[in-house]
Amino acid sequence: MESMTQEAKRKTDDSAWDTVKVIIQALLIAFVIRTFLFQPFNIPSGSMIPTLRIGDYLFVNKLSYGYGAYSFNFALNLFGTDIFKFGPVPIEGRFFADEPERGDVVVFKLPTDNETDYIKRVIGLPGDSIQVRDGIVYINGEPIERERIADFAEFDEMSYNQRIQQYRETLPNGTSYIVHDMSDKSPGDNTQEYLVPAGHYFMMGDNRDNSTDSRWLDKVGYVPYENLVGRATIIFFSHRPDTSIFEVWKWPAAIRWDRLFLGVD
Repeated sequence: MESMTQEAKRKTDDSAWDTVKVIIQALLIAFVIRTFLFQPFNIPSGSMIPTLRIGDYLFVNKLSYGYGAYSFNFALNLFGTDIFKFGPVPIEGRFFADEPERGDVVVFKLPTDNETDYIKRVIGLPGDSIQVRDGIVYINGEPIERERIADFAEFDEMSYNQRIQQYRETLPNGTSYIVHDMSDKSPGDNTQEYLVPAGHYFMMGDNRDNSTDSRWLDKVGYVPYENLVGRATIIFFSHRPDTSIFEVWKWPAAIRWDRLFLGVD
């Protein structure tokens, strides 16, 4: 009887250890994927509406532009405490380097502190001249194509029962996307001429009247190539801004089902 009890205990211990090993392996796989391939981000502000909305969770492809100093600069947070925190890696240049294309939606480290994650659209490439006049973006002296389309009128999500003017912009390389612009007389709708330095990019939000971006040189300015983290690829989860991802009792009503697994263009 005693041997049978010991055998049962041994099997229980083995089973528990097998479970622990599976959990450790799963965590290691998740860590490797997050570190080297795809990093999840959530959208806390409306600066990229309508492309990205508050409550969207998306994957950023860290291979898009290769690995740089800020590719591994992140913290693993649990219950408000950083369990793991990684700072910038002291390397020069980028491994497996590739350059962003005009129109890419990119996560980058804010140049003014090199810590805060921002997400915007690439409008200007190194050497470009960028200027906004009456809401129209000029690249190297030429206006980009801008077509007025139907107003945005989703009254239950941060629109305060107002209709918002929408335009479809098409960049010189053919990339097309929708922007919001309530007025062509806002501070960011008439700017100086910007000359994008070598190795830098000019970023703008799709919500033109509510985006702090490269138009404000003292707040964002030109974004260095080494500050790029990766390109936004797909929205894997989305919920209304009046709830939280942890408030599962509000599901499924709070989930934006039509945005799940939506590609980011």
